[in-house]
Amino acid sequence: MVDEMDGGDYRDDRFSDHAMGSMIALPFRWRRAPNGRIERLKGDPMSRACELTGKAVQSGNNVSHANNKTRRRFLPNLCQVTLISDALGQRFRLRVSAHALRSVEHRGGLDAFLTKAPESDLSQRAKLLKRQIAKKTATTADAVAA
Repeated sequence: MVDEMDGGDYRDDRFSDHAMGSMIALPFRWRRAPNGRIERLKGDPMSRACELTGKAVQSGNNVSHANNKTRRRFLPNLCQVTLISDALGQRFRLRVSAHALRSVEHRGGLDAFLTKAPESDLSQRAKLLKRQIAKKTATTADAVAA
């Protein structure tokens, strides 16, 4: 395997081109699916998506008074916030939408929000946080019960 620092191109299973048998370098945000199609990886570190709710960019039309339609993008209202986990006793910087921030406050904090949130909506970092919080609360509950 060649290191990126040496100036060589980094190759692994994400870069193989099945149809031509040659190696085509794909950006780290993309991968080749088993069916041969190129697809975007979920959980891109700088994607315009909320880490807690999965709310992302939508597309639609600007409609003028004359009913002319031009394509546009609806961007989510993302904020870089620091949320504190009571169970872990740590701060975490997350990129969340204003809607998710209201939901976190409504549910009683980051720990309560993550325990109720479905894993399909969460980013990779948020899934890891959810597992850590669940593990910590389980060990704390066992220590109290004993």
